[in-house]
Amino acid sequence: MIRALPRSKKYNLTFLFYIILFYLFLFAPLVITCILAFNNSDFPSLPWKGFSLDWFLSNTQDRVGLFHDSNSLQSIIISIQTAFFVSIFSLLVGTMAAFLFERENFRFKQAFYFLALLPLVIPGVILGISLLLATNTAGTYFEDVWGLDISILRPSFWLVVLGQFSFITTFVLLVVSARLKKFDNSLSEAALNLGASKFDTIRLIILPFLKPALIGAGAVAFLMSFENFNTTLFLVGSDTTLPVNLYLQVRDGSTPIINSISFLLIISTSILAIMNLIFTKKESI
Repeated sequence: MIRALPRSKKYNLTFLFYIILFYLFLFAPLVITCILAFNNSDFPSLPWKGFSLDWFLSNTQDRVGLFHDSNSLQSIIISIQTAFFVSIFSLLVGTMAAFLFERENFRFKQAFYFLALLPLVIPGVILGISLLLATNTAGTYFEDVWGLDISILRPSFWLVVLGQFSFITTFVLLVVSARLKKFDNSLSEAALNLGASKFDTIRLIILPFLKPALIGAGAVAFLMSFENFNTTLFLVGSDTTLPVNLYLQVRDGSTPIINSISFLLIISTSILAIMNLIFTKKESI
């Protein structure tokens, strides 16, 4: 669309109508879910039966709210812990990989870069099943041959961290690499000529330049890990993450506590996204 060309009133109305439908499609389900979190009903659906905070605060035999549901609270804590470790590990490895792929004398760079991007095109289900079979086989071998019981080689918290880390690192690599390509190498060369070590150059010049990308990549990694389901489903042990716990509740039949959890997640992630957007904008100025 060329902005300089005149547009008819019909075109403007059609375009506006399309924009409205697009955002309705995106946000209407979220708004309805938030509203139903306060519905005074025993079912997580319409019709509306009045305003109530029972699904947040109630602790009776008939209704147990979110803040008194130990199972849901535990799954939220596990998801936060998982996302924390995944984001930390992904930032470390993804940033180092970005530095590695920026080296001009790195042999077989294109081949290794292709392998690094491969997790993006592999479905999460396949990735989860493959990792589960590989670790189970390795765990059985170590136990039969060496008599070693390695907990990370069976469904557990750390196996979930490893599974999510295996593909979320790729997103961190892409974000940091995009920022690193804009770096002026003459700055680091000048620092080296003035007597700075390579470590000081990275710590005092390159990393501050990458700070907006690192913050953004860390936020994306945290949110991706927190909401991941496909890979986690095959690797989770007795301590379930929130997405798996919600799936089990929906499958077995649940109360509107699902809506109350969704409401808190929508509000918290929206606040984090806005804060991250504001902060990264300030840092990039």
